[in-house]
Amino acid sequence: MTDFRNHLRTDVELNKQTTLVVGLNGHGKTNLIEGIHLLSGAKSFRGAKVDALVADGKQSAYLRAEVDQNGRSALVEIELASQGRSKAQVNKQKVKRFRDLGDTVRIVVFSPDDLEIIKGPPSIRRALLDETIALGSAEFRAVRTEFDQILRQRNNLLKQARGRHTDELESNLLIWDTQLIEAAEIVGNQRANFVASIQPVVADFYQRVAGVTSDVALLLDTDWRDDGLAAALIKYRADEVRRGMTLVGPHRDDLTILLGSLNSRSHASQGEQRSLALALRLASYVHVEQVTGDQSVVLLDDVFSELDENRARRLVECLPDSQIILTSATGTVPEGIKPAHTLEVNEGQIRGR
Repeated sequence: MTDFRNHLRTDVELNKQTTLVVGLNGHGKTNLIEGIHLLSGAKSFRGAKVDALVADGKQSAYLRAEVDQNGRSALVEIELASQGRSKAQVNKQKVKRFRDLGDTVRIVVFSPDDLEIIKGPPSIRRALLDETIALGSAEFRAVRTEFDQILRQRNNLLKQARGRHTDELESNLLIWDTQLIEAAEIVGNQRANFVASIQPVVADFYQRVAGVTSDVALLLDTDWRDDGLAAALIKYRADEVRRGMTLVGPHRDDLTILLGSLNSRSHASQGEQRSLALALRLASYVHVEQVTGDQSVVLLDDVFSELDENRARRLVECLPDSQIILTSATGTVPEGIKPAHTLEVNEGQIRGR
């Protein structure tokens, strides 16, 4: 990492089994985890904009990793530009979409902020669905990007109309509607199939992490799939023109997570919500391994500090046998975690113990 947050020049080799990263809060442990996670083509799991990732006074930050996956070696390089377009390449070949880095680097990250998966706005749950599906499907990555582009163009058209529903607007909308419907159908179907496939896995992991027997149900909450997006767009046409934006489609979907028969967002305790978030992350790992045949790297960013001793022990029992990088402010880890290597972070500088 070069000029990435407070890591001005960090060069580190990670153990193939478990690496423990120790350091006081604010010294750069999570920055290291964040940099590794970005190699998968995902956005910052802390919700940071690109300019916040670049060190003060610098124009760009650079991430470079040598990756070995099932005997296949690859060089992944990313330039994060505070102004202008960021770039990525694999083996010196330019990558068109950052999401395509997921073919080379597969990563699942666990963070204390994962509580927002349950408590936060729908956009966080949509991102979890889409990022996990994208790791195993090049088709979904392409269509998801296409959908965003179509949606942006359609919204611009509606905004420029300034609330006036003219024949010209209607004619132009019909063109974009055709493309939006086609892309939305694929996105909606992939999400629905994914949610159905992981539901039993999430339920199983929840019971194992929480140590209780409770029913867990996942529902893809949409307002357009039953009758189709074409009918929904006609229904909302007047409101869309008046408000200058697309009001219906996959970009407004939500994932409802029921514990028992109640919505976990409003009716579950914080401990139950944390267990659900962990179960969703574990299920994501299992899904990616099933569809790709590859094991993801597991990043655990100070997760155990937020869990009671029993939940921490049960989470350890659920962790896969893959490369793990975890952080800890104290250096203490639950029983069952056996770091093969320990790194110490001090003001953006890393040294091995």
